Amino acid sequence: MEGYPQGPPHPAEMENGSEPCGEERAPEAQETVVTEGAAKIAFPSANEVFYNPVQEFNRDLTCAVITEFARIQLGAKGIQIKVPGEKDVQKVVVDLSEQEEEKAELKDGAPVAPGDQPRTAGVGEICEEGLRVLEGLAASGLRSIRFAREVPGLRCVVANDASARAVDLMCRNVQLNGVAHLVHPRQADARTLMYQHQRASERFDVIDLDPYGSPAPFLDAAVQAVSDGGLLCVTCTDMAVLAGNSGETCYSKYGAMALKSRACHEMALRIVLHSLDLRANCYQRYVVPLLSVSADFYVRVFVRVFTGQAKVKASASKQALVFQCVGCGTFHLQRLGKALGAPGGRVKFSAACGPPVSPECEHCGQRHQLGGPLWAEPIHDLDFVGRVLEAVSTNPGRFHTSQRIQGVLSVITEELPDVPLYYTLDQLSSAIRCSTPSLLQLRSALLHAGFRVSLSHACKNAVKTDAPSSALWDIMRCWEKECPAKRERLSEASPAFRILSVEPRAPGPQRPSATPPGCRPTSRSGMMLIPARASEDSSASRLTLRPTGVPGPGRGLGARQQVTPWRRDASYTRIRERSQLTTRSSGPPGSSPFPVKDSRRAPVNVETSAATPTAPRPPRTPPQAPPLTFLRPLTRTCRGLALLLVQV
Repeated sequence: MEGYPQGPPHPAEMENGSEPCGEERAPEAQETVVTEGAAKIAFPSANEVFYNPVQEFNRDLTCAVITEFARIQLGAKGIQIKVPGEKDVQKVVVDLSEQEEEKAELKDGAPVAPGDQPRTAGVGEICEEGLRVLEGLAASGLRSIRFAREVPGLRCVVANDASARAVDLMCRNVQLNGVAHLVHPRQADARTLMYQHQRASERFDVIDLDPYGSPAPFLDAAVQAVSDGGLLCVTCTDMAVLAGNSGETCYSKYGAMALKSRACHEMALRIVLHSLDLRANCYQRYVVPLLSVSADFYVRVFVRVFTGQAKVKASASKQALVFQCVGCGTFHLQRLGKALGAPGGRVKFSAACGPPVSPECEHCGQRHQLGGPLWAEPIHDLDFVGRVLEAVSTNPGRFHTSQRIQGVLSVITEELPDVPLYYTLDQLSSAIRCSTPSLLQLRSALLHAGFRVSLSHACKNAVKTDAPSSALWDIMRCWEKECPAKRERLSEASPAFRILSVEPRAPGPQRPSATPPGCRPTSRSGMMLIPARASEDSSASRLTLRPTGVPGPGRGLGARQQVTPWRRDASYTRIRERSQLTTRSSGPPGSSPFPVKDSRRAPVNVETSAATPTAPRPPRTPPQAPPLTFLRPLTRTCRGLALLLVQV
């Protein structure tokens, strides 16, 4: 950043009443030293500065993202970055036009000057053409110090906080880690500091906002203080607001109504992206999401901010309203605008036509709730996510949470980019009051029907698909015939009764293969991790995989296939005990898109409809009656009361 000193700032150069960092002080009698990554942070015993150790995954992921962003930005300038633990030879990202010009010069025989050799930027070194980073709410300065000690290609890191105690602690920690040449503590209001750097020459290349709660008060200043093409990293920990508990509060902070939905975590990400783009549009700027993550108790978005009046006009067509049924949970999206091609290569923008739904849900007859607007375009740049995943996979020892980062990014690379929101298995099954199918079964049914389907990193039971809601409920009706619901207990006005009263339409053509290609996601079949929300140590949790011989749907009852027995867990055993092969022929042959399940452990030959002989099971011993010794005092009391009544 222009005008910032290389060492500790002078008092005259401090802004907004900030105080300079003094010399390294002697450690206090009672203090705690926290080590995270390559940084060490000292906390006094009576310290009031906020520090959250659970967000180590957040900080590790941020360091990985900024490193790849620096690789792209500096690679265009011919500068290589050196990351500890990686190979010395790095790929330099150069524009194709520049590459062609260099080839043309070499063909002409122009000599290459010694200064044209590739330059390198290492960790802890000042790069004059490197990134200018601002951490608006630095607190203890841990994140800024980690940037200086783990991210190469930095010019300076401004660690700002409005608290005098936080700035004093930052100064001590900067001296403790020996990064005073890169990290410059500041005491100022984050909004004031960012508003003072709106000029193009004074903007920051990277702005990181990790507040305690909502970042809404800082977004307007942040979209103005980031450079053209710069990176903006925002964390939101007010998930109760973004998840639909207070729709009016969400509107006052982010300009959108949040709905209570099973897809609330992805909806929260899209509401934050909508809020960022809406604020950027006021200044003829727009955002391009690189990575959006929902983890634990917060959401984290990484976006690039660009300037362009023509691109801003297309922002209305990137936002959408959500119509969600209160009965079955079916949702429909309605774009706010539309962009149509015009003669001469021009684009014509106009308002969209709608609504996409009738006053009542076509499936269950209930009313709709209206939510949004929210971001309806892709929330990840899969090429950039692949870069980060490759860098972390080839150097897993760089971060403590590398295993979880690989799991989250692996699932993200498999998500359908053009399908907003998702359904969950328990949502679909609870709507029709039946047992829950496995994720493999539902994925196979959707793939055999000709639709695309994927997981979602925001929920382990999520089903992201481009199938219309009518096709999805048809599949669930077929599943209900396999595992019938107790229809006598259903009210005629309930969503389950209305959905099940419609007969499912015939499925697609029969498929000979057991499981179609892509049915088992790579992140699961390769034992990759699914992010859990219980704790930060949940990266050690793995999913239990089904055997590979499980048959896929699309065969129906008349197929010639031998069914492989599944793993006998408690829930699936109950389902199989209720389902018999000979009692599931309520529909015509081939009408079920789900595999036929036998009621015994032995394989079943569907062609002969007879089970392979197995040894008879031993008879179940009836449970013994509990002793009635506890009834004796009660009997004596009743007998005494009876005698007393007779005497009276």
